[in-house]
Amino acid sequence: MKRYEMVREIFNSCSNNQMRDVFIKEIQTDNVDPWVQEFLTGTQVQYEKHENPDGAIIFDINTDGMMQRITFTELAGWDPVFMDGAG
Repeated sequence: MKRYEMVREIFNSCSNNQMRDVFIKEIQTDNVDPWVQEFLTGTQVQYEKHENPDGAIIFDINTDGMMQRITFTELAGWDPVFMDGAG
């Protein structure tokens, strides 16, 4: 099973506030699509899925005017810093 870092960005629709909410979570899955389904709620939902050459999977989502981006970046199967007991 693959490990991903999932970064969810919620873009603020207020013109005077350019900040965004960012949530980061590590997940294990062989299919990222079901993880996105929970964020596709609303009466008007549109999304696009992109796969970058570097392997990142990006979903741009619009739910009733609220813009979100969810990015899945595959993590290495093991990290030598933590595997050798030094971390």
